[in-house]
Amino acid sequence: MKKYNVIDVLSNEGKELELIGWVDSRRDHGKLVFIDLRDRTGIVQIVFGPEILEAKNLRLEYLIKLNGLVKKRPANLVNPKIKTGELEIEAKNLEIISKSHELPIPLDTSGYEINEEIRMKYRYLDLRRSRMTQNVLIRSKIIKFIRDFMHSRDFVEVETPILSKSTPEGARDYLVPSRIFPGNFYALPQSPQQYKQLLMVAGIEKYFQIAKCFRDEDTRGDRQPEFTQLDIEMSFVSEDDVLNLIEELYIELVKTFYPHKKIQKIPFPRLNYHDVMEKYNSDKPDLREDKNNPDELAFAFIVNFPMFEWKETEKRWDAVHHPFTKPQVRDVQDFWNQFNSDPSKMLAHQYDLVLNGYEVGGGSIRTTDPELLEAIFKAMGNDPKEIKVKFNQILEAFRYGVPPHGGIASGLDRVLAILQNEPNIREVIVFPKTGEGYDPLMDSPSEVSEEQLKELHIKVDKKDK
Repeated sequence: MKKYNVIDVLSNEGKELELIGWVDSRRDHGKLVFIDLRDRTGIVQIVFGPEILEAKNLRLEYLIKLNGLVKKRPANLVNPKIKTGELEIEAKNLEIISKSHELPIPLDTSGYEINEEIRMKYRYLDLRRSRMTQNVLIRSKIIKFIRDFMHSRDFVEVETPILSKSTPEGARDYLVPSRIFPGNFYALPQSPQQYKQLLMVAGIEKYFQIAKCFRDEDTRGDRQPEFTQLDIEMSFVSEDDVLNLIEELYIELVKTFYPHKKIQKIPFPRLNYHDVMEKYNSDKPDLREDKNNPDELAFAFIVNFPMFEWKETEKRWDAVHHPFTKPQVRDVQDFWNQFNSDPSKMLAHQYDLVLNGYEVGGGSIRTTDPELLEAIFKAMGNDPKEIKVKFNQILEAFRYGVPPHGGIASGLDRVLAILQNEPNIREVIVFPKTGEGYDPLMDSPSEVSEEQLKELHIKVDKKDK
């Protein structure tokens, strides 16, 4: 007999189905045993008669298989809290596939009340709770929707390397030692920034990727060492072209998956950086008219960011976004004139997408003039020889007919958390780490053997704790 999912019960009244799932709850009523059977599609009530003796042995989270007849429930026993609440299954047989020990965490609650580190340690159980299962499923559907949206607009999906070169892009790199090249290191990408720009040089013209990014940052409450972003780059575009595309994507996404939610303003407002800083003292203001209503979505673009900000600890000017952002200047001479006059007043072709008080995307039109790009690196305090070492590949590429281009990246974890009304991004990441970057499930990071270190020509300086 074909295996069915719980959701199939709705369209098979009067038929006999085979189901496999976990025991979500159990009620022993003497001769009859009632359980709620759960799989990833939902929950349905099963009724076992006295002839099925094994039903008396069922416990929570046992994995079972059964055949049964789909029947209407008595009107006074309908359960409006579940989709299958008007139906039940009269079991014909029962097979216990796998037993379960007593659970270390309850699964019949939202999970918010449980210590988060314990939930992460037993994430394979935590994901069984209905709320978490739905987060996993909606994430999958939304990523498919994004892929379909981008492909339908002639974008090419490209996977860029994970093992790359360490370059200064705003945060610390995660380094990966090379066994074959002793003393040398790969770096995990903070973003696919240089690769996607090189794809524009290659003539790909319209690129996107559901990209994994890695940043070795200090402990920050709602950040993760690795996260997922929708990465986009386009040739021959203006700032408006980029913003219009991402706006259209999110309008369609909300309409498709969250029709009960209201986007406050369409088109999204486009606000000047200095204006929002003056009015809200934040570059990611919460613009909702009713901040207590989670179904109100206040998208906005923040534009005309400053190009540079002063780094007091390093005593130098640094790019607000990243050094590949195009400053609002005519040429190299105009750049130096503005920089020497007052670096803080130079504007950039940079833009952010904000939603309900969070930054959920950011990008820029890129500098494609190699002389201007070198000038930006110098203004940031980079030594000319260091510039050649760290950025020679992109400076060289830009000398071979580089098209003007720009792009944007949107943090999918943050967008999903907001749309799902979750308090943080860890609730929409299948296997997250703690705020300190620790993985209780795999107990990582962890020490490695002396043999592994020796192979990599690495010595660890074990300081006293």
